[in-house]
Amino acid sequence: MKEKKGLTAPLDCLGMGIIPLDLLYTVDHFPRPGGKVNAVDLCLQGGGPVPNALVGLSRLGMSTALIAVLGNDWVGRFGMEELQKEKVDCRFIITKKALSATAAGFIEQGSGRRTIAFHRKVGLKPVDIRTSRYPIPRVIHLDGRDLEASMKLARWGKRMGALISFDIGSIRNDVSPIFSLVDHLVVADAYALPFTGARSAKQAIIRLTSQCSGNIVVTQGTKGSIGLENGEFTCHPAFKIDVIDTTGAGDAFHVGYLFALLKGYDMNDRLRFGAAVAALKCTRAGGRVGMPTLRQLNRFLKSDPETYA
Repeated sequence: MKEKKGLTAPLDCLGMGIIPLDLLYTVDHFPRPGGKVNAVDLCLQGGGPVPNALVGLSRLGMSTALIAVLGNDWVGRFGMEELQKEKVDCRFIITKKALSATAAGFIEQGSGRRTIAFHRKVGLKPVDIRTSRYPIPRVIHLDGRDLEASMKLARWGKRMGALISFDIGSIRNDVSPIFSLVDHLVVADAYALPFTGARSAKQAIIRLTSQCSGNIVVTQGTKGSIGLENGEFTCHPAFKIDVIDTTGAGDAFHVGYLFALLKGYDMNDRLRFGAAVAALKCTRAGGRVGMPTLRQLNRFLKSDPETYA
């Protein structure tokens, strides 16, 4: 694996996305409707696909900054403090008079499966995106929650020479209008298959090429991932690990993928790094705690790199 010369810019990754407070209960089984269950563990931490990815990149030594909105409450202050501790630049986070986003969920002990409920009242509008204030990034990473604001940022990024990365894990409001601006579309099969009507990840990618001319990757959990770059498909298996919690596994995959992209690595290595970071994250509860340092990631890749699920 030879590192290529990558893009040069003042900032490695500028992200824009939601910052919910995650309250996660680990249970030995999911409760039935109307039932109760005792939790065997509790995890309280900041979440959100993009903030999680920025924390992960920061731990790997990349410079990161976040554009987001928080409410003027203790949840917002908690979220900001957590990101600052992780060396994510928070100068571009704005505060509005509203409740901050929250998410609560159950994690099934043993399988690591989770069920999440999400609440959000406040979002970003195009007027909130003040591009003259932002450092020029090498990559812009988006979750598309505030689509018009995301598209404004993406258009600016394209003009500045940044690569646009996009993450979506499940079907929600139509975000496909932004696909034409995206250089690296990395989506979960839970989104790709129903959105395209395809029966396989490969078929879904082929159908997505009608809307996105960039690199396209579909992640498939324990089945690994498949990516398309320059007309060629690359597949990579998932690593075999003892799963504690799958919350944020997709976010973690983006961390490894973007880290390898910023290093100039090819598609196979991007998928490999994505799989490795996702595997390490799944050994801990919550979306951020398990994000590895560069030393931990390298140790994992060197220790048993051929052990796959």
